Amino acid sequence: MQVSKKKVNPNLKNQIYQLLYQVIADIRSKKEAETFLNEGLTETELEIFAKRLGAAYYLNKGRSYSNIKANLRLSSATISSVAEQMRKGKGFENALQKINAEEWANKWAKRISKRFKSLL
Repeated sequence: MQVSKKKVNPNLKNQIYQLLYQVIADIRSKKEAETFLNEGLTETELEIFAKRLGAAYYLNKGRSYSNIKANLRLSSATISSVAEQMRKGKGFENALQKINAEEWANKWAKRISKRFKSLL
């Protein structure tokens, strides 16, 4: 993966980034997100991004670098980079909050469903 050495006008760069952020914010379903990302990114770019999110998820769960490295096939440098981004910014934190909320909701939905089935 390589970025062109020819620089885009900074104002135009800002405009297209804002457009990208808005499109991502407006996506309403997993299917819509999947379609957009699969058409907008190469398979390699998507895998890189997914693995970085996976590293953040596993770091948040307390997994070791060696475990993450072995399972996600990432370098220690990449894992360290993700860990540093997690310490400095809010992007991964916000994403992980959404993931944790979804896991919590799924867990309780299963428990409630089992409880109602046992009452019937």
